[in-house]
Amino acid sequence: MFLGLDYATWWFLVFGAVITGYAILDGFDLGAGILHLFLKKEQSRRIALNAIGPVWDGNEVWLVIGGGALFAGFPVAYAAIFSAFYVPFMVFIVGLIFRAVAIEFRSKESWLWWRRLWDTTYFVACTVVSLSLGLMLGNVAQGIPLDEHREFAGHWLLFFNPFALLVAFTTVALMGMHGALFLTLKTEGRLFVKSSLLAQNFTIAFVVLFGITTVYTLLYVPHLSDRLRQHPAFFFLPLATLLTVASIPRHLTKRKYGWAFLSSALTIALLLITVAVEVFPYLVYAPNEPANSITIYNAASSEKTMRLLLRIALMGTPLVAIYTGFVFWTFKGKVRLDETSY
Repeated sequence: MFLGLDYATWWFLVFGAVITGYAILDGFDLGAGILHLFLKKEQSRRIALNAIGPVWDGNEVWLVIGGGALFAGFPVAYAAIFSAFYVPFMVFIVGLIFRAVAIEFRSKESWLWWRRLWDTTYFVACTVVSLSLGLMLGNVAQGIPLDEHREFAGHWLLFFNPFALLVAFTTVALMGMHGALFLTLKTEGRLFVKSSLLAQNFTIAFVVLFGITTVYTLLYVPHLSDRLRQHPAFFFLPLATLLTVASIPRHLTKRKYGWAFLSSALTIALLLITVAVEVFPYLVYAPNEPANSITIYNAASSEKTMRLLLRIALMGTPLVAIYTGFVFWTFKGKVRLDETSY
């Protein structure tokens, strides 16, 4: 026990915090990629690339930490999730690889066909990564069939169910909105105007998809609202989420783009916190046979291991956060192109 909570619960919180950090930070990187082909001018595309240039690879560190946290703290869940989600996860990894390659390669040559090739690759990779993230999140939240050995007991096509697809498309809209809001903070002139218009359009798309997904969840995935019904005190989470979502178009109307971006980040965090509260203590819920579900208790490492890991995480994670903050502070302000730019 530590501060009244068992080590498995603490490790669940650490894992959730790291994944939330990744979603917020790499979210605007992916969003900028989703918007890339909407920017028609070469200079606009270069500025957008250089807006995320100093931070995109560092933001991926949070994903690596999240994978390590899952492996170290919940090895049974790690094995089950990565084997069950093998196909979508491999698509996700390939998307990350091609995103990195596209960013680094597009400016190596000045040929028009070369840059168009990598621009399209960059857009497709970021969109595929966002769709994959949403697809996996939707299936984890809804649950997947597991057998008595806690292994995936279905076909990979089961992942393409209506709820998971709704979450996937909502994720793309959310990332696009988040990325457009970030670009409004890093650009000026005509690109700033373009970014603000894209932010408005993707905000509308996100709000519509968010509403549809919420209604579908209440009607067809009832177990995701059981905890709210049993513990009314948790109603502050969906209420706070609705307020942050509503504040985004409000701040956009008032041209307060910094506050809109903060609201977007809070929306991502609150959505993931709400999912975590609803699925707790499950890491992988098995709707076909709840007894086969993987929880933070039957998937956890030994208490001694988790105690040691928690101490390491409490020291290491803040250091990564401080370094991330330092990088953002160093490269704050509007983007200026020079000979070292992409």
